[in-house]
Amino acid sequence: MATGPDRRLTESGIEVKPVYGPGDASGPAEPPGAFPFTRGPYPDMYRVRPWTMRQYAGFGSAEETNERFRTLLGRGQTGLSIAFDLPTQLGYDSDDAVAVGEVGRTGVAIDSVEDMARLLEGIPLDEVSTSMTINAPASLLLLCYELVAAERGVPGEALRGTVQNDILKEYVARGNYIFPPRPSMRLTTDLFAYCADRIPRWNTISISGYHIREAGSTAVQEIAFTLANGIAYCDAAVAAGLSPDSFGARLSFFFNAHNDVLQEVAKFRAARRLWASIMRDRFGATTEKAQALRFHAQTGGSTLTAQQPENNLVRVAAQALAAVYGGAQSVHTNAFDEALALPTEHAATLALRTQQVLMHEAGTTATADPLGGSWYVESLTDELEARSRELIEQVDALGGAVAAIEAGWVSEQIEESAFRWQREVEDGERVIVGVNRFTTDAPDRVELHRLDPAIERAQLERLQALRAGRDSAAVEEAVAEIRRLAPTAANLLPALRTALAARATVGELCGALREEWGTYDAVR
Repeated sequence: MATGPDRRLTESGIEVKPVYGPGDASGPAEPPGAFPFTRGPYPDMYRVRPWTMRQYAGFGSAEETNERFRTLLGRGQTGLSIAFDLPTQLGYDSDDAVAVGEVGRTGVAIDSVEDMARLLEGIPLDEVSTSMTINAPASLLLLCYELVAAERGVPGEALRGTVQNDILKEYVARGNYIFPPRPSMRLTTDLFAYCADRIPRWNTISISGYHIREAGSTAVQEIAFTLANGIAYCDAAVAAGLSPDSFGARLSFFFNAHNDVLQEVAKFRAARRLWASIMRDRFGATTEKAQALRFHAQTGGSTLTAQQPENNLVRVAAQALAAVYGGAQSVHTNAFDEALALPTEHAATLALRTQQVLMHEAGTTATADPLGGSWYVESLTDELEARSRELIEQVDALGGAVAAIEAGWVSEQIEESAFRWQREVEDGERVIVGVNRFTTDAPDRVELHRLDPAIERAQLERLQALRAGRDSAAVEEAVAEIRRLAPTAANLLPALRTALAARATVGELCGALREEWGTYDAVR
């Protein structure tokens, strides 16, 4: 952002000099794959292990989303990423009164194991890595996935993927929470322990800065609040008796790839360096796998514009390049039409092709950390790390991430940053091409994806058939056991698995836990 003819700042408030030289940053001495992993978690990075192209998809029915998955896999996508509809994310069945008009609208509707089976039909679960963007009911959706695999003869040891399972950011950025923070944290650590025993190759959490940035945070806040949440999860895991070297190896992160390409590259590098020191010095992790931050990146949804939507193709390409040069382990590129609707198949294919061009034509896989040693990038890395560390210390002084969230402090910080950004756009200080400069009166003609309203009716009919055909006594017995265990310290996931196997629904199980734990109202 320009603040005058001779002064420029990043959106994190870091002053940018006209030119950088040897005195501005010393640069990291360590090679990629060595502590503190500034230059990447692996020695050769993409030369040996290219990033996974993981396009986020989900809409309408399980069958429709399955068709989109299989199309993307057939066109070269290398991993699945499941988007769930709002009722599923909030633990409501599709026939709940609050779900009317929302079924299948922002993702796929999954009410039961049978829906999950339809979603995954024909997909080799022992070969494909799957990511699930689900938080409050994350344990239930992962258990549905595990049950479908088991019914097909695929053992838990063969399953690979990630479940987001990051409830803390929901309280400050996204709003899709159900229960209060402390019982929600219990579910999170229950899932850690369950997967260590039954699904050992699964990443049990994707600690998310993405939605913090989407809510309007700066790059510094994205790093700091994400890592502060990570500290809270590690504290809870240690309190539950888990080993930092064990659970630390299955932690992953999820960051935003925004427009300022070089700041974003530096952000990813700073986050790796800072997290490595946190795991070693605060938690005593001794293995490289537990110390090294691995992350998925998604291009910035909040940067997409409804005006001149084809400009978004350029934004997404620049953001994806930042993610790749920053060393992401997997990347999702947004479709150009997503400011208007769910992506069409054409738009989703172009988003995938963007990654394929970057990987196969742009030379991005030839060498690790290609911008390492740039005086500007190294200076930004140092500054972002220092400012993020200072902000984490402020969170610590408030009693940690959970206490800071409960007090409403984190939300206030993000809201102030979001307000500043929007004011700069409205004042013309921050240029958004096609929105506040280089506009046109010509209408934008874009074909949009439209949902068939019959999908919701069909989903309700399937749900009614499920309830009519199951053993109601077995379901009632399983739900009663969950109620019995809810006030205790016992791991809830085995009981939840038994209930789902008996064809209890996601909404029924979340409803039982609502009655036991209550719900959460945000501090304002």
